Amino acid sequence: MTTLANPLAAALLALGTSTVSDALDRIGIPGQCAGIAGLVPGRTIAGPAFTVRYGPNGLSGGTVGDYIDDVPPGHVVVLDNRGRTDATVWGDILTTVASSRGVGGTVIDGVCRDLDRSLEIGYPIFARGNWMRTGKDRVRAEEIGGPVGIGGIRVHPGDILIGDRDGVLSLPADRLAEIHDVAAGIAAAEDVIRAHVAEGLTLREARARTGYHHLQTPDAAQERDL
Repeated sequence: MTTLANPLAAALLALGTSTVSDALDRIGIPGQCAGIAGLVPGRTIAGPAFTVRYGPNGLSGGTVGDYIDDVPPGHVVVLDNRGRTDATVWGDILTTVASSRGVGGTVIDGVCRDLDRSLEIGYPIFARGNWMRTGKDRVRAEEIGGPVGIGGIRVHPGDILIGDRDGVLSLPADRLAEIHDVAAGIAAAEDVIRAHVAEGLTLREARARTGYHHLQTPDAAQERDL
């Protein structure tokens, strides 16, 4: 697991993306990055976004960029390749350098290659998959440090990315405390449900007592009676 400098990011990751996703629904924050999955089993991410946006190459060719030396330790590299699966924007050299610099992981709206290297050293990559064809001369880095799109979600530099086996979320950094409070409440309610079932209640009864079916809706605060 990546070293986590932000205690709220660590706490949110510990709650799990499923619970935090419900909290985002409750608060009304879009943050679920659709179609982006972890490629290195057991590895998670939690850190601020360092963003790169790609576009198709022009007549003069393209480049995947030499930005990696500028990524601060603990940050998550977030690459918007418009969901392309025919040209990669991340490979073994970037993995090696990122890992040696203490980068927190990589999220790609697109694909990576040389996955064996990431598996070998345990470097976290979240993407739409992996394929071998390079993006060199096929894509170009159009902007570094601007807003990007990842799985239908707009991600700004400094937004907090958390990812686990269930996927990736992008969270506004200035609302982490609020998100954590709501997510912790949802997790507590689900613990109560498990306890009620262990005591012999039916799942229907346990869910009714906790207002389970409304935990993620905006009016959940009025619906719950713990």
